[in-house]
Amino acid sequence: MEDRQIIDLYWDRKEEAIEKTAEKYGGYCYSIAYGILRDRLDSEECVNDTYMKAWNAMPPKRPDKLAAFLGKIARGLAIDRCRNYTAKKRGGGQMELVLEELNECIGTQNDPEQAVDEMVFAEILNDFVGALPIQERKVFVRRYWYMSSVKEIAGDFGFTESKVKMILLRARNGLKERLGKEGIII
Repeated sequence: MEDRQIIDLYWDRKEEAIEKTAEKYGGYCYSIAYGILRDRLDSEECVNDTYMKAWNAMPPKRPDKLAAFLGKIARGLAIDRCRNYTAKKRGGGQMELVLEELNECIGTQNDPEQAVDEMVFAEILNDFVGALPIQERKVFVRRYWYMSSVKEIAGDFGFTESKVKMILLRARNGLKERLGKEGIII
């Protein structure tokens, strides 16, 4: 079933929308949640919560890309769930490590003025990631979106862990430089 048809089911408030979403995107949402939580049951609960949150969001929202919409929901729910547990107990501290790495180049957003610039930042980040060579882009997204470990990325790409770390370091440094050029102070 096409995404537009699934979205129409949500808008028509038909429960079939959740069934079709599960068929098409259940595995995708599970992989995102499991990558963060590293726990089968918690990941399954996040997927079910993703369907509920999507049900409550549509209408009024009509997403352009259903996969991205669901992925963002699943990721947010998994991160929230992970924060509710100690990082050492669930996920081996991976989330905190990933966020700490990113914090080096993007800083924290405690300042209300920075919150206003959030959309500008997102556009710059999208442009930056889109301009990376494909292999580096995939590594960057795997680490900072899916929160995969360096070891997992190295294994999946056939790289050494050192190579993955170097790709990520160069990407973070490039992002930091780009943000500085755009006037975003870290």
